[in-house]
Amino acid sequence: MDFISALSANLLSPAVLFFALGLIAALLRSDLKFPEALYVTLTIYLLTALGFKGGVAINEAGVGTVFVPALAAMTLGAMIPLWVYPLLRFGGKFRPVDAAAIAAHYGSVSAVTFIAATNYLKGIDVPYENYATAFLAVMESPAIVVGVLLGKMSVGQQESVFAGSWRKLLHEALFGRSVLLLMGALVVGALCGKSGMEKVGAFFVTPFQGVLALFLLEMGLVAGGRLGDLRKVGPFLIAFGLMLPLVHGMLGVLLGKLTGLSLGGCTLMGVLAASASYIAAPAAMRLSLPEANPALYLTASLAITFPFNITVGIPIYYGFARYVLGSP
Repeated sequence: MDFISALSANLLSPAVLFFALGLIAALLRSDLKFPEALYVTLTIYLLTALGFKGGVAINEAGVGTVFVPALAAMTLGAMIPLWVYPLLRFGGKFRPVDAAAIAAHYGSVSAVTFIAATNYLKGIDVPYENYATAFLAVMESPAIVVGVLLGKMSVGQQESVFAGSWRKLLHEALFGRSVLLLMGALVVGALCGKSGMEKVGAFFVTPFQGVLALFLLEMGLVAGGRLGDLRKVGPFLIAFGLMLPLVHGMLGVLLGKLTGLSLGGCTLMGVLAASASYIAAPAAMRLSLPEANPALYLTASLAITFPFNITVGIPIYYGFARYVLGSP
């Protein structure tokens, strides 16, 4: 009954309901559409607010407290593509470049899934480490770099990787919009501390939930538009997009426990490990692995894994964290 209650609380949250509204609108072929400029604005706001609040939390907790779990999170993100790639390459019989691109998406993370998880924990009154945003920031880029290297090496382009194209890859992975905003705002928040938050809290805190609802409405529209691609990607990728997050979510929870995180912190670590990128990773793939098929990696991350995680995945990872930590 605890899981049913938690699942119900998540499904009836405004963010998830707005996502469902977007899905329904797409399925009904409504003419509802967000201007590109508004989508970009919402993305900038959410990433900046999230990074700034995380930086303030780091200022209060101290870098020493954050360092070990953040390093563990970054290591996990970099390692995930190393076992996802052979699973797709030899289990799913995907082309090497497609396997590498998908692996990069699943090693990287989804900021909106993370935000949905923090809302879920707040809704059920479970505290968590406020500096967990640092885990999100450091997990975004390493898997992208590893995935692109796997893709280049698998098609015999080792020379181009080390001869110059790696500079473009690193620039996109480290200084792309989402990474730059998260890391930059994190540093600003860490330097400003609580006094800085008092000055901008009315902008970064109060409107946050409403902006998130609008963003998830847009995500619902985009995901709904991708549902038709499920017929093209095949049963293996559908099963992959549903089962792999569960495995990674459990790994993340266990890692959180090993690094001393609380119940809420372990849940967030699990959510990050289970999520798949659909902002930073696609941009990097278009730049560095243009041969990869976008229908495969976008459909897997955005039309399969993302809806699964924000509806039923988050309560599952929380339940596993309770089990691992022995919480009542």
